[in-house]
Amino acid sequence: MAAINFNAVFFNHEIPFCKVYGTESKDRLIKLLIMNRISFFIEWPERRFWDERNVFTIRINEADSMLAKNLVEGWDCVKLRAV
Repeated sequence: MAAINFNAVFFNHEIPFCKVYGTESKDRLIKLLIMNRISFFIEWPERRFWDERNVFTIRINEADSMLAKNLVEGWDCVKLRAV
């Protein structure tokens, strides 16, 4: 059986991409990522009684980071991490 070679492929190299403020913004961003075939993972916030807003952390594959950055450029509800 031949070995699988992953020379220039980012395999399982997930990075924190951005923080999203609010559930409507999160849903909008998810639709955009799905339409552009970018896989993602959502880190849900811990719910606090005194904090009304939700802040979600979106993690994506590093190989898709530049495309995703170009897609969300100019969104006020998205705070990009250092990519």
